[in-house]
Amino acid sequence: MADTQHETTFESADAGASLTFPMQCSALRKNGHVVIKGRPCKIVDMSTSKTGKHGHAKVHLVGIDIFTGRKYEDISPSTHNMDVPNIKRTDYTLIDIDEGYLNLMDTSGTMKDDVKLPDNQLGKDLQKAFEEGEELIVSVLTSMGEEAAVDYKSSTMK
Repeated sequence: MADTQHETTFESADAGASLTFPMQCSALRKNGHVVIKGRPCKIVDMSTSKTGKHGHAKVHLVGIDIFTGRKYEDISPSTHNMDVPNIKRTDYTLIDIDEGYLNLMDTSGTMKDDVKLPDNQLGKDLQKAFEEGEELIVSVLTSMGEEAAVDYKSSTMK
């Protein structure tokens, strides 16, 4: 009877439960990811500068927002921790485009219809390819509570 009283069941555990994880600034690398001003960014440029006699080395980071394409910059001591976003890329089969939203299906058959059609050149190309009857695989990037279609490829053999 004592065993059943303290029995705990875990339905699922997700390794990426946190939106970000800390990493020492000096360990960050170009083409990696970092959170700058609260936005998940891809690092496009970084440089380290030595400061005065008793100062710390500073790292100058330049990042491009992975969702908006906006450029952000930050300077941080190399010994300080910075947040690195957990980023997940998932491929879905495009079923339909309905009122500016993509109707997608993953490999297990689960439907997803809350991803917006991008309002840039990618969105126009995606819409055109879909209207031409191509079977499309759409890559959706998810990070820090946001998600966006970032790429697509045709699964139709020609």
